[in-house]
Amino acid sequence: MRGVGGGRGGSGRDVGRTGAERKARKPGPGRRPGWVIGGFAVAIAGLLLFHRAVPGPPGGLLASFLPWLGPVVVVLLGFALLRRSGVAPAALVLPAAAWAHAFGGLLLPGEGPGSGPYGLVVVQHNVSDENPDPAGTARALAAAGPDLVALEELVPPALSVYEEALAPEYPYRAVHGTVGLWSRHPLTGARPVDIRPPGITGPWERGLRAVARTPRGDVAVYVAHLPSVRIGAGGLASSRRDESARRLGDAVAAEEVAAVVLLGDLNGTVDDRGLDPLTSRLGAARRGLAPSFPAAFPVARIDQVMARAATVGRIRTLPATGSDHLPVLARVTLR
Repeated sequence: MRGVGGGRGGSGRDVGRTGAERKARKPGPGRRPGWVIGGFAVAIAGLLLFHRAVPGPPGGLLASFLPWLGPVVVVLLGFALLRRSGVAPAALVLPAAAWAHAFGGLLLPGEGPGSGPYGLVVVQHNVSDENPDPAGTARALAAAGPDLVALEELVPPALSVYEEALAPEYPYRAVHGTVGLWSRHPLTGARPVDIRPPGITGPWERGLRAVARTPRGDVAVYVAHLPSVRIGAGGLASSRRDESARRLGDAVAAEEVAAVVLLGDLNGTVDDRGLDPLTSRLGAARRGLAPSFPAAFPVARIDQVMARAATVGRIRTLPATGSDHLPVLARVTLR
């Protein structure tokens, strides 16, 4: 005779409970949300802190979307609070702190450290070679009142439209191939910059350099359009973009004018390690996220304003034009 509750099928605590009640007490995925969210929290923090350990082009692409992990953390926190989990909110402190360390400064008000009384307002825009309204695009950019306007994907006959529309406010210009610079200040020393990566044949004129004679002194301005990252049968391919960035970085390093401003569609964010030859030599914006591509639903800022011996303050996007990119505007403070 077995004692009460002494059989192998149960314990004394189960006496008087139905099978359904005993099953309901067993832990399952729906009863462990805190640990699941905690696992996600650790994974997100790991990506934010150690994304450079991810090899190859996927690592660079991952870096471009890291700011979007912030909203993911907020969603996870809301879910944890709804489930009244005690573990998850504490675990989410780690990725929240990692995100704030990486991107929190961009959300602060003001222009950022180094703001001063004199600066250049600049606009960078890939206008798209399929833009149906180049005149309207030019007017919209000029209405923002910048000192310098850098454009990429200039193609005939749109180029003549941009020249005519911008001439009243920007009498000085330098154009090479599909990139151009318009300025309120005199431009000198305009010349092409060879950033053609290996393997590309035929016309490929996507870099220029000119010196803007500003009231504060000379500024070497570079305008560039780097190759895009391609997705093919072998996966992501960024070697052409990376080599073009290296050549552009070498040109900037050899620049004799102290103050340098780089404006361009770099087809990568400043966190993409493929752009290290540039980000190691030039400072990026101190404030603002300003995703610029694609214009319909911008998820990443691949249009950049960077500088040497100068500080890029807040960067922001302007309203959409006929391009698949949004224009970006920033104030560059000369030191």
